[in-house]
Amino acid sequence: MPKNKTHSGIKKRVKITGTGKLRSQHAGMRHNLEHKASTLTRRLSGTKALSDHDVPRVKKLLGR
Repeated sequence: MPKNKTHSGIKKRVKITGTGKLRSQHAGMRHNLEHKASTLTRRLSGTKALSDHDVPRVKKLLGR
């Protein structure tokens, strides 16, 4: 049986915590930051937990 390959697009965008939860960057923080309000960029900085609905799909892409 061959090994499953990790989806290279999702591994760049999602990190797995020590307890197995999935964290990702907020949407809207990838470009045009100079034109966004600093209050918005502060609110979107850092990471967020993935929604429970997305976790099984993302874990399958990660091969977990």
